[in-house]
Amino acid sequence: MKRNLPSLNALRAFEAAARLGRMTLAAGELNVSHSAISRQVQVLEERLGVSLFGGTKNRPVLTEAGRELLSSLTMAFDQIDAGIQKVADRPKGILNVSCPGTFMMRWLIPRLYDFRSSHPDVEVRLSASTAPVDFARSDVDVAIRVGTAAMFDEACAVELFQERTGLVHSPDLGIDLTAETVDVPILHTLTRRDAWVNWSVRSGVGVTSDRAIEYEHYYFMLEAVRSGMGICVAPYSYVEEAIENGRLIAPLGFIDSGHSYVAISRQRIDAKTRLFLDWIAKKGFESRLADSR
Repeated sequence: MKRNLPSLNALRAFEAAARLGRMTLAAGELNVSHSAISRQVQVLEERLGVSLFGGTKNRPVLTEAGRELLSSLTMAFDQIDAGIQKVADRPKGILNVSCPGTFMMRWLIPRLYDFRSSHPDVEVRLSASTAPVDFARSDVDVAIRVGTAAMFDEACAVELFQERTGLVHSPDLGIDLTAETVDVPILHTLTRRDAWVNWSVRSGVGVTSDRAIEYEHYYFMLEAVRSGMGICVAPYSYVEEAIENGRLIAPLGFIDSGHSYVAISRQRIDAKTRLFLDWIAKKGFESRLADSR
């Protein structure tokens, strides 16, 4: 069906003038002269055969027809703008990144300043989650998860670095790991209940205790370990800084857990997502180099 619409310039001029309440303000928003706005509004009124403004030149007031048209035009222009933003492929705007909370705090945020300084037009918004991501139904652009790239074959997957885990505790604890049972609690987390079993099988070391404490998140567990409340198995990327500054020790070192940190996104990626994936892949490579030293 052929649309018989008035001039788009006339519609934009009227919408801006009606929304802002002054033709001079509309002229400034659209970067044209006051007389151009007035002329376009007049053209539109003649085209529609109704008056859109009443009152005086200094105090224009919308007529009933003007109010009705304004409501429709503002909604239409907002929808057009939203549609354009969805398909535009420019390296700017909001980028929603989902990742495990402790990974966010211990690994991603300390490095994120580098991305923001290089790409100030991209606003990275972080959310903490370990749940599966349905890119077709969510606004997540990039999700970082623990697994393997092959697990995410329906998405674009970039492996960042292999996870290495180890037994860690406060240096203030005098623990004899050769004893049959350690005299401090073994700490667990709900988000990785298999961490101890996985580490024990891969390291060949069995550590038992008469006491066990379970925490809801890794972050809480690591704070408890730093406070000397027990021992835990943790990824190196979560405790790297604490190991370097001596707040934690890893007497048996770190070993490959069989998992990796993987950045995933939808198959069709936009410019800002591509920038972030390239950047985080580089940071992952730097972490692999640091781990190999």
